[in-house]
Amino acid sequence: MARLRPLGRPHARPGWSSDSGWSPHLGRHDGVIDMVGSANKLKVTLRRSVIGRTPKHRVIVRSLGLRRMHQTVVHPDRPEVRGMIRKVAYLLDVEEQVQ
Repeated sequence: MARLRPLGRPHARPGWSSDSGWSPHLGRHDGVIDMVGSANKLKVTLRRSVIGRTPKHRVIVRSLGLRRMHQTVVHPDRPEVRGMIRKVAYLLDVEEQVQ
């Protein structure tokens, strides 16, 4: 008989591997993705709190790599990133960096 996991527990935790234990480099994302041929970058800063916002907007902010207010991340200037920024633009400050 298969052993069941308790409800509410994830199957695998980010930052943990089954054989070596915890590693600070597993499951991390610093928000910087280098694209070949993409000269422009977008510097995104979270200026307003996500408290009281819709769950979808919270997920979008988190997927941009923003965890706390006044945190800044750099993303490539791509349509996917611009679409996420457009959805939660009222929470963000965005600067375009030309390289």
